[in-house]
This record gives sequence, structure tokens and C-alpha cells, in this order.
Amino acid sequence: MRPICFLTVLILACQMGFSQTQYSVSSRSAIKSYEKARYLLDLNNFKEAENELNEAIKQDDKFIEAYLLLADVYRVTFDNLNAKETYKKAFAINPNFAPDRYYYFAESQLKTGDYEGAIINYNLFKEKTSPATDKLALADKYIADCVFALNAIKNPVSFKPQNLGPGVNTKEEEYFAALTADESTLIFTRQINRNEDFYRSFKTDTGYTTAKYLSKNINTPNYNEGAQCISPDGQYLFFTGCNRPDGYGRCDIYISQKEGNDWSRPLNLGFPINTKGWESQPSLSADGHTLYFVSDRKGGLGSYDIWKSQLQTDGKWGDPENLGPNINTPYDEQSPFIHPDNKTLYFSSNGWPGMGNKDIFISRLDSLGNWGKPANLGYPINTYGEENGLTINASGTKAFFSSNNFNGYGGFDIYSFDLPQNLRPEAVNYVKGVVFDADSKQKLESVIEIIDLKTAKSIHTSLSDAIDGSFLATLPVNKEYGLNVSKNGYLFYSGNFSVIKNAVGKPILLQVPLQKIAIGKKVILKNIFFDTDKYNLKPESKTELEKIIDFLKENPKVSIELSGYTDNTGDDAHNLELSKNRAKAVYKYLISNQISADRLSYKGYGKSSPMSDNDTEEGRANNRRTEFLITKTGK
Repeated sequence: MRPICFLTVLILACQMGFSQTQYSVSSRSAIKSYEKARYLLDLNNFKEAENELNEAIKQDDKFIEAYLLLADVYRVTFDNLNAKETYKKAFAINPNFAPDRYYYFAESQLKTGDYEGAIINYNLFKEKTSPATDKLALADKYIADCVFALNAIKNPVSFKPQNLGPGVNTKEEEYFAALTADESTLIFTRQINRNEDFYRSFKTDTGYTTAKYLSKNINTPNYNEGAQCISPDGQYLFFTGCNRPDGYGRCDIYISQKEGNDWSRPLNLGFPINTKGWESQPSLSADGHTLYFVSDRKGGLGSYDIWKSQLQTDGKWGDPENLGPNINTPYDEQSPFIHPDNKTLYFSSNGWPGMGNKDIFISRLDSLGNWGKPANLGYPINTYGEENGLTINASGTKAFFSSNNFNGYGGFDIYSFDLPQNLRPEAVNYVKGVVFDADSKQKLESVIEIIDLKTAKSIHTSLSDAIDGSFLATLPVNKEYGLNVSKNGYLFYSGNFSVIKNAVGKPILLQVPLQKIAIGKKVILKNIFFDTDKYNLKPESKTELEKIIDFLKENPKVSIELSGYTDNTGDDAHNLELSKNRAKAVYKYLISNQISADRLSYKGYGKSSPMSDNDTEEGRANNRRTEFLITKTGK
């Protein structure tokens, strides 16, 4: 809610430069109603003051002071249409009576889309007064906004919003949509009787299911929960909580983790994310390492700025960094949304050239790590109203937002629309899988790690769901990835896959069976790499090798045999020797990293025991492999 500043009205009334005995009219009844209205404003009673001012005007329709004060009341109570019409009537009586009011007349026109009229009246304000430097700068800024808006209206962008339907939207207010990467889960804010809580809906082939109350552990009867984001895998919810007992300031950012079918009790992220000021509207990067948020803390460029914090190796959030003047202005920037491509930022601002209030902008990160100049999303995505809270799906094709400008189910509803091509982020895809016990088929909670094979860096670490064993991760396209899945008491799983650009929207779907540690069980090491006909380990093998080391350290009584295999191409004796040397290379690496030789052996098997048909290249690739076999468990 935005507070109404009644002091603004009183100050403006005083600035008009007339006393209680010097009015433009002589009607005593009109003056009495006018002075009563000023008294009511001193009590912050806007509605009754409005009634008294209308009564004053009824008594004398030339009472310009009453018109101007009534217009001020409409303006500060955000009734811009009535403010505009009332200022217009006042200046029709005397265009020179209070020239400072041309500024507010123009403001009410700007906020109702009357851009040509606003330009005229901002210029009249400049001509008829001697405005202070800051007020003059504001007038020039708003004139520039009007010029931008008129041009934007002449060049509209494609915009066909679709209501998400009765499963999500009701007669209440629904806003701030947050999606998982696969769009299967939607979490949003619903306001009922001025109380904000989270609700959850699932996407089906026919639409969205009827939304349910998210969790008693998160939602509260006494505080508002809102302005949230959900991690792409759906496991973590970051949200804003205000005036809570454990708060650092007016509003803080909290985190809750999914626990089966419920959620954990929220944890305040603490300092340095939260301060004595106002922190809100979090947005998490796809890898979970960067948190974007809004704050009015010291060191910013405007009233509200967008900041970011990096997750440190110790699991704590680092000192926030202001996104700088390429994003933030001396005005307000809010509602950041970082797309899973980690390069495209959407946010709302009233500082960059726009349609008159807060508009939604897009900025892209360049190869040097600098944000590009923000671009307005255009009309009619942006209007003279206040637009914010945009969310984009992983493929970058569809945007989700809330609005009360359409014929919805009541109040603010959540809508989606196809994003114009030039406003889309880089497409990303996602991998989705299920982890289960290879024998019992029971779903398992396990550690999921995804590695960029080119850089050998871990880019995603998470836990699969404790109830259904599922995991989900968004990934840049045109790359090769390794997958390691591990759980205490089980052999780890090794896999790899490619994410291809032209397959966006067609996710990688994986079934991950884990085998309990037992003699005779083996792991195919799919992320151990050698050059053709060579046995020197390639650098991108390091992550997998470290995984073997971790496994052996966690299971100190386990012994293994490292086994090498080739396809059937070439000389059998050569293949046998090559397979042995490849197994030996892994053996030597493990010994060099403090794994006892007593627990290790190696052997080459050449072309024997093929996994696939050697008649195809894909089959031969599967047969060229390294494995480890459990030879002893110590039980």
C-alpha cells in the first residue's frame, strides 16, 4: 500500500499565497465549507474534506481555491482522472491564479495518458514560474517521457494477454507470479482482506489447477508475505516479509526450503542482505549463486535501487553490490527478474524514459560483465499506469504479469503473453530427472551435481525431492554436461548429455537408478575422457575423478577395480594394452591423491563385454569406457 501524504496537501494549500480572509469569492457559506475542508485535511480525513470542497464549489462555481485544493486531494489520493478534470476547471476560471499548479495539472495528465496536454502544461509551469533547479529538472524529465510515450504509441509492439483462468484468478487480488523452470508449478501472491499470502497451482494440459494455500509454515495471519521468487528447481522460495519480530528493518528477505509436500519455516537471510532499511523483491539466478533484490540502503543512486549479492564458498551471502548507473537512476528501480540465461534482466523503473509511471525495461549483460542501456518494453506492454512484476519462462517465449486493466475475474489478475522476439532473453533448456533405488524402485533424496564438461566446473548443485525423487535444472544451450548423483550407502551415478539449441522446449528427461554398495556392483564412468588412441587423462575428467576420490573417502572400507574397455576397431592386442593403460591412468591419479594402493587394482579388458553393437559409431562410443567395480566392502 502507498501512504497518502496529507502534509503534501496542506503545504500546497499554504503555498497558494492567500489567507483565510482573502479569497477569490465572497460567499460566506462557500468559504465556510472550504475552511472546514482544510481543517479535515489536518485530521487526514480526505473523504469528508472532498465532500466539503464540492459543497464549496456548489455554493460558488467560481471558487478557484476550492477547485485547486480539491484537485490536490484527488491527486494525492491517486485519483488522477478527477484531479486532471478539476485542475482544468480551475484554470478555466483564471489561468494565472496559481501558476505553480500547472506542474500538478501536467502530472495528472501524464498519469492518465494525456501526453500532449501534459507537455503544454509542463511548459506553462516553466514559463509562468521560476522553478527551483530540481523541479525544473523533473519537468524536463517528464516532458521527455511524454515525447517518448507519444512515439511509442505510434509504434506499438505485439501484446495479446491471456488470463490464466479461474484456477489462479478470483475476485480477490492475484499478482507476483513465480514459476519453476518447467512451468509445472506456479506460486503467486493473493490478497484477501488486505492480508497477503502465497498460493500454489499446477499446470496441466487443460490449464492451471485450483490454487491451494501454500503452507502454514510460511503464510501468517498477522503479517504479509509477498514479492517472491522460486528457484528454478522449485526447492527454495525467497520472499519479502515486513515488520516481523525477527526482522532487521521495515521489510526483509526470507528463505524457505521445500520439505516433501510442505515447506520449512522461513529463515531471515540476515546481514548483509537485510539492514535497518527496506529490502524486498528477490530474484535468484539459475545457478543459485546470485541474489538480486531491491533496497533503499545507503550507497544507492536513488530512492530504491537494485543490488546483487554473491553466494560465498562458506554458504553465506557476500556484501551486496549496487548494479550501478547502467541500471539504477536517481529515481526508483524495482521488481528485478533475472532470466535463467543469467544475462537478461527485466525490471521496473520510473527513471528511464517511459510512459509516465513505472515501466518495465530490459537490459542485457555483455561479454565484459557490463549491463547494457535499458530498453523500454514498449506500448502497450507499458502504459501510463504502473507496470511491474514481470516473469519470463525458461525458453524466453512467454511473459507472466499481473494487471487490473482488463476484464478479468476481479481486481488484479495474472496474465501471460507471447514476448516479442526482440525482447526475448537467450533461450535455455532444462534437465529433469527422477532418482530411485535400482532394486526397490523407491524414490530417493540425493545430491545432484551438473558439470560443464568444457570448463570442468560445477554449475549446479541441489538435492532431489525427498518424496518423488525429482530434480530440475536450467542450462544454457549448445553445451555438453556431466551429471553426478550421489547418496550415502549407494554407488554414485555418472552420466552426460547435450543441450541443443534447436531442442529448446524439449527438456532432457533422465531416469537415475542408484545401486546400493555391494561386491560386484559397478559404475560406468561416463565423464572420464581420453583422446583417440591415447591414455592421458583429459582435463575435463577432473570432476569425475574427484567424485571417485570423495566416494572412496566416504567409504573407507570399500576397495575397487578400475576397468578399461575399447570397441572392436583395430588390433586386439593393442586394444587390450590401451584399455589397461587407461585404467592404470585413473589408478595412478587416485594414488596421487592419497587413496591407498591397497584399495585399488586395475585391469584392461579390450574389446570384451561390449555394452552396445559395434556396427554404429554411437555403439562403439558406448563400448569405449572406463568403469569401477566393487571388489570389497569390508562388511
